Parts: sequence; structure tokens; C-alpha cells
Amino acid sequence: MLGGVGLLAATLTACDSDPDKRCVDRDSYTAAKGYKVVDDKYCKSGSSSGHVGWYYGGSKSGSRVGGGSFGKSSGGGDSGGSGVSRGGLGGGEGSSGG
Repeated sequence: MLGGVGLLAATLTACDSDPDKRCVDRDSYTAAKGYKVVDDKYCKSGSSSGHVGWYYGGSKSGSRVGGGSFGKSSGGGDSGGSGVSRGGLGGGEGSSGG
């Protein structure tokens, strides 16, 4: 029983980290190579310089990453996704009449 609880706790802790999230230098973008990945401490420090940011998804090649977005998205690798989904079951508001 205790072994199962420990395993569950470890699994939940692992789910908290996002493997597709990388800290990048926003000023380093090139069309051929993407963004330069930098140490996570620069994004975690909370500095308001705006030169670094979390980059989600994409594919990493060496110290560069591209094909993702700066907004956490539930979809694929489109760069404009905000990750916000509106609606729900049924899909629309006000679709039923009186």
C-alpha cells in the first residue's frame, strides 16, 4: 500500500514539470535555426527584461529550438496558439431556444 502511494506521489511530481518547455533568448531567432535555448534560471528569475521567455513544443536541434510557440497550447506546434479553448460540450452558447 505505501509503495503505491509513493509511486503516485512521484508520478504527480513528474507531471508538474513540462518536458516541452524551454527557456529561450527571444532576440536570438533566425529562420533557419530558431531560438537559442538558455538556462532555465533566466526565465525563473522573474526579471522583466523581456529578452527571455518560456517556449513550448517545437523540436530541439543542438542548442536551438523551433516550431513551437510562446503560449502554452493544447494543440500542435502553431506559433499563434494561446492554448485557450472556448465552449464545451455542445460547442456554442445560446444554441437552444425557449
